[in-house]
Amino acid sequence: MTCLRTLLAQNIKKRRKFLGISQARLAERVATSTNYIAQIEQKNRFPTPEMLERIAAALEIDSPQLFSTENNYDETIKRFQESFLSDIGAAVSKAAYAKLTELKKRD
Repeated sequence: MTCLRTLLAQNIKKRRKFLGISQARLAERVATSTNYIAQIEQKNRFPTPEMLERIAAALEIDSPQLFSTENNYDETIKRFQESFLSDIGAAVSKAAYAKLTELKKRD
């Protein structure tokens, strides 16, 4: 069974990184100190229910998601998009190269 502090710390850090924000930016959004956010992520502090709600809102998720053990749907979508765009880019590059090669042969 997973410790709530560990789960909370991991989920906050993962979501924060997914959003591309620092501990300082999260602290700003929550109206607390960077040190407090760091202590939560290091499992040294456990926030009050009110603070959990503020953190969740700042991370743009519902409070229960702070304790979710499921894979983050947003991260899965982001990885898929990156992979898809990479594949599209490779296909476009190949098609462009083939077209340029064809045009070059005509000259």
